[in-house]
Amino acid sequence: MDFAVAVDGSEQSERTLDYAFELGEAMSHAPSITAVHVVDPDVYTEGGIEPVADLADAERRLIIENIADAEDRGQGILDDAVAFAADRDVELRTELLYGDPVEQLSDVASAEGFDALFVGHRGHSEHAERFLGSVAKGLVERSDVPVTVVR
Repeated sequence: MDFAVAVDGSEQSERTLDYAFELGEAMSHAPSITAVHVVDPDVYTEGGIEPVADLADAERRLIIENIADAEDRGQGILDDAVAFAADRDVELRTELLYGDPVEQLSDVASAEGFDALFVGHRGHSEHAERFLGSVAKGLVERSDVPVTVVR
């Protein structure tokens, strides 16, 4: 079995990786696990855990990120996931994608023949999820492969 795990650098994505590892250990034959991060250079959330008060507040917290910075940040997230897996004696492959996370994750899961896709329920912050939309919800609605949402 091949598992894809969406990672964004949050504690939730670490819990999601851990869950995929535990499920893999529970199986009689360990799956191949790939951590996937999607670079979306259009929007990057910055600052604060309190809810967004209004559109002006949201705009103050959002910055436009150039592609090189987004790639560096994404590769750092994947490197952290590899280190996290190594601490648990799990070999982890990585993949860096570009574009809308829901589209890219669902497309790669189908195209590369993953048997399951794991995603955290919440990423970096609740206010960003409300403003930008839920990747987990979008994947459940769009993906052709089973999606496990980890809380």
